[in-house]
Amino acid sequence: MPENTTNNSKPRVLVADDEQVIANTLAIILNQSGFEARAVYSGEKAVEIIDEFQPDMLISDVIMTGMTGIEAAIQMREKLPKCKILLFSGQAATADLLERARSQGHEFEILAKPVHPTDLLAKLRG
Repeated sequence: MPENTTNNSKPRVLVADDEQVIANTLAIILNQSGFEARAVYSGEKAVEIIDEFQPDMLISDVIMTGMTGIEAAIQMREKLPKCKILLFSGQAATADLLERARSQGHEFEILAKPVHPTDLLAKLRG
């Protein structure tokens, strides 16, 4: 599988959150910080554009209507194994979903909402 690595290409980040203001704001911050970011508003949409956008990183809310961020992350990792995954959530139900994913062999890093942009950029660059 060919890698998407041209020397002057920006890292591609896909932001998935069913709260459109959060997804759009994060994408704007990332675009202004040297990334090529795109916002989507569901796990299904994130999975739908994997082939077209081919992100280097996925930042996703865990709890979304329909497909959860964890389900989207699992599918993303199956198609793009080198894609970095960063999940965030402000809800208690997240722990159960993460534990279920762990029991199936999937390990994801999670940040608590609200995420300060400086912290998020540090995670992405680290």
